[in-house]
Amino acid sequence: MYVVTGITGQVGGAVAQALLGAGLPVRAVVRNAEKGAAWAARGCEIAVADVLDPEALKGAFADAEAVFLMMPPNYDPEPGFPQTMEIAAAVMSAIEVARPGRLVFLSTVGAHVEEPMLLNNSRLMEEALRRTPIPVCSLRAAWFMENASWDVGAAREGVVPSFLQPLDHAIPMVATADIGQTAASLLQEDWTGVRVVELEGPERYSANDIASAFSSALGHPVEMKPVPRDSWEALFRSQGMANPMPRIRMLDGFNEGWIDFERKGTEHRIGTVRLDGVIKALVAR
Repeated sequence: MYVVTGITGQVGGAVAQALLGAGLPVRAVVRNAEKGAAWAARGCEIAVADVLDPEALKGAFADAEAVFLMMPPNYDPEPGFPQTMEIAAAVMSAIEVARPGRLVFLSTVGAHVEEPMLLNNSRLMEEALRRTPIPVCSLRAAWFMENASWDVGAAREGVVPSFLQPLDHAIPMVATADIGQTAASLLQEDWTGVRVVELEGPERYSANDIASAFSSALGHPVEMKPVPRDSWEALFRSQGMANPMPRIRMLDGFNEGWIDFERKGTEHRIGTVRLDGVIKALVAR
């Protein structure tokens, strides 16, 4: 049995679809049975569990060949990432009892960086999982190409505000389809101890490349307009964020180049899906 958390999202769904496509049994971990109905219809076993509930996770992980673990997104964490620490404690407790065969954790590029910023939550989870008694793989994925979904509306109008700057600065990106295929493959591999796999797409892309892809998909010019760095904190607070600095420093890291892959002591894989195809799909929704 292959256990998939986050299955109702893009990445978890892609992982489950790849496993089902390979004819493997999948247990979908959802927060309520209603959310799992569509996956039950596809043949998945359903386990209702919250990642903060160790007892429910023990049942979800029981008799598992492998587990795909995701953390719920939290773009406005409290100082010290207390929610991440709670999730880590619940997962560790469940692993200790259920002892799945292995675990693949969706981490992120930059998880090794100690500079205080939003991606520290993945570093903290990686550190916790290194202490588990089972084989663990941290899959460090690049910036999601699908993040451009936030910009579709603005692109239709012709101008997209960009936090990625300079506009011609390329960063590692990857499509969720490539993450799903890679994670599904890793779940079926055998290893011992801890491994780190880094994943990016076939080339790196800039904000201008995103604009070009939108232009091609929409059939009209699209340009990126940099959002001034000194306006970010006030802007994010106006949008309801209580602690915007972790997000701001994450963006700084991509823009300044200190968020990138570690390379040393890791495996590095390259996906096949290109940005233009992802943008076309987003526009067609």
